[in-house]
Amino acid sequence: MPHATAAWLVDNSSLTFEQIAEFCGLHILEVQAIADDTAATKLTGRDPLRSGELTHEEIERGQADPNYSLKMFKAPEQVTRTKGPRYTPVSKRQDKPDGIAWIIKNHPEVSDGMIGKLIGTTRTTIAAIRDRSHWNIANIQPKDPVTLGLTSQRELDAAVAKAQKAAGIEHVDDGRLDTDRASLIEQLRAEREQHVRDAEAAALDAQRDERGLAPGEIVPGIADPFRK
Repeated sequence: MPHATAAWLVDNSSLTFEQIAEFCGLHILEVQAIADDTAATKLTGRDPLRSGELTHEEIERGQADPNYSLKMFKAPEQVTRTKGPRYTPVSKRQDKPDGIAWIIKNHPEVSDGMIGKLIGTTRTTIAAIRDRSHWNIANIQPKDPVTLGLTSQRELDAAVAKAQKAAGIEHVDDGRLDTDRASLIEQLRAEREQHVRDAEAAALDAQRDERGLAPGEIVPGIADPFRK
């Protein structure tokens, strides 16, 4: 339940995306998607305080220090399940063909068996999408299964790496994920700084209004030379 826990932390704390991603075992871009509500459906948050995995004090430590790594107090109980295809919520099952098409298009070396385990589908469905005989092929659009919430970035990367090794394809790390991560962190930092500047400007404007000053004036008749 890492995505549900991440959704709760995004909504109920000021922890950084990096802290939440590390604690929940997700990629930072997955946390970004949850925060932006760009995932296929809005996740229902899971309270880690109620389950005893975190305490208020631990969250406060993390909020006070962006470099602090949250510590889990009690590991969640392992969910046991019988052998069989991965369970996918009903609300997301309609997205499976799009996720399958994305893997086939971008990672043709991944076998049908691996796709079945990642997405939780059958070989018949995968084969129908491969040969374009699927009954709804006209409406199938390749979409990243991680963004759709059908699998995690970690599982997808592991499956691709395994398939490339089996096929004798040299895996080349282009640094895309690291670049995306750095860009995202820089963007969030810039947005926070801009929010602080906007708040300070709004507070100054409020003070000027109380003193009867015109916009941009520091004293009556004298404009603020540093105001843009």
